[in-house]
Amino acid sequence: MVICGDDGLAHRLAVELDAVCGEVVTVVLPSADDEHGARVAALHRDPASAVHLQISARPDEATLRAAGVARAAALALTYRDDQVNVTAALLARAVNPSVRLVVRMFNRERGSHLERLLDRAAGLCDAPAPDASTTVLSDADTAVPELVAAAALGHGHTLQVEGKVFRGVVRPAGTPTHATDLATLAVLSGAHEDDPASQDSAETAGEDGTLLLPDDRTAYHRQFTHGRLTLEEVVHLDTAEPARRARRFRPVRWLRARFAHLPWRVFRSRQLAAVYGSLAAVVVALSTATALFADEHPWWKNFYLPLLDIFTMGDPATEESPARRILQLLAGFVGLAVLPLVVAATMNATEAFRTASVNHPPDDDVSGHIVLVGLGMVGTRVLDRLRSTGHQVVAIERDPRARGVALARELGVPLVLEDATAPGVLDLARVRQCGSLLVLTRDDGQNLDIVMTVREANPAVRVVTRLYDDAFAATVQRTLRASYPDALTRSRSVSALAAPSFAAAMMGRHVLGVMPVERGSLLFTCVDVAGHPELEGRSVHQAFRRREWRVLAVRPAGGGAPGQPAFDWRPAQGRVLEAGDRVVMATTRRGLDVLMTGVGANGANPGPTP
Repeated sequence: MVICGDDGLAHRLAVELDAVCGEVVTVVLPSADDEHGARVAALHRDPASAVHLQISARPDEATLRAAGVARAAALALTYRDDQVNVTAALLARAVNPSVRLVVRMFNRERGSHLERLLDRAAGLCDAPAPDASTTVLSDADTAVPELVAAAALGHGHTLQVEGKVFRGVVRPAGTPTHATDLATLAVLSGAHEDDPASQDSAETAGEDGTLLLPDDRTAYHRQFTHGRLTLEEVVHLDTAEPARRARRFRPVRWLRARFAHLPWRVFRSRQLAAVYGSLAAVVVALSTATALFADEHPWWKNFYLPLLDIFTMGDPATEESPARRILQLLAGFVGLAVLPLVVAATMNATEAFRTASVNHPPDDDVSGHIVLVGLGMVGTRVLDRLRSTGHQVVAIERDPRARGVALARELGVPLVLEDATAPGVLDLARVRQCGSLLVLTRDDGQNLDIVMTVREANPAVRVVTRLYDDAFAATVQRTLRASYPDALTRSRSVSALAAPSFAAAMMGRHVLGVMPVERGSLLFTCVDVAGHPELEGRSVHQAFRRREWRVLAVRPAGGGAPGQPAFDWRPAQGRVLEAGDRVVMATTRRGLDVLMTGVGANGANPGPTP
């Protein structure tokens, strides 16, 4: 396996493939001196690790060959620049037409085109491997459901399948099973039974550890002493989002969105009113004097000529009456005194308008909203998802060229274009009245500063913060939870959330979603029953494997077509899985590998205990 990248995702993916999947991995990084390179180098020096490090400034053909792409089973390209990933993918397909490609891309449309292009290229080779596929993934899209759910619902762990949204719900110890519960996913550790997102729980399963995918008897007996994580359907996805993107152009709405929020009030400032009022008084005085002493015909010239004289635009009145010549000189001197004031006041008002028009703070009566700090790749996706589901959002971003600024203006989202750590900026977003705070900038230190500031201003606010360093994220979450026990705090590493999906794609697996459960995680996958000895011909009850996988939903052949049933999320335990069925399954990482390859599938599987 080969990984080429330049940030934390490459490191997390290497750890995933090495420690969990047992693969030999070569990681290509631009430098070994930065934080991520140093961590990969530490893995490389570990005798128990099969991770190799190669340093190269860019993934050109020579670099790919040196990394062993010509004989590799899979290549992951995880650079933050889409163009770099596209170029490297095209080179890699030429170097090894049968290599499985996993490409990180932010642009969905470009990603779909790239998938088709590279898969077609693999099909043209003389002897293509059956798994020479191309998978385009976005770490932003992978992490967004978890971040949105944590901010909007108070907890994360969401799964989306064909227009439905499911979430992991914690049932405290002693709580009976709810009618809405679809399946028990895990029994939580005794120390942190109320927080499946905790990253400081027991590492191994046992009496006090985490137990993933238990059988029904174990889950029943331990529900009185341990918290449980169950799967529950919460809401249908907002089907209005595609319509929103394809809506007709309405000029009035477009003009209102572009201009209604602009701060026109700056042109009613006292300074501007005083200067222009003085100019108007001078014009009236000179016009009156012109009418009295140098009466001009027609009458409008009594106003028009003094204006030209003030702005030094009139012709010299050498042939006019003495009164007219004197008034012209007076108007010229008045213009010299007044015009600099008019220009200065106008420029000040224009600059104030420009500065104020960049920001679009929320109204004074806004409350209970979600404050989103950071509109980069992840922040843009989060903003889009929050608005598509009807949540009220106020965004803060210091870079006016950030990806999400244009989207925020298009959606009419209140926007503060300032540094969130600057005094008064968070107050502009009304953080004291907000219900949730999402901090998604790329700077861990800045994210922590913002969280601590808001915690002081609003101790009860629900906080979700993005942190790159996993150990730092766990420490921050543990400390803030101890300091503010009544408030919900979640610290998330986007790389940690995305790495299992990228690793599964490199192994040839398709993952619908990843649900972190304390120090472990569950993966959700959609599988065709045909050809799987662990599934085909077995009942749902018999297909269960404790601590490895569980069938959650079944769709018969033709399901999902018009008039045909979709996934049944409450299948009968005795229902026999047939070759034409598709199933949604929850698996552990090892279970997914066993399920797809048959490696380690030994012994009879008795199924969950009824």
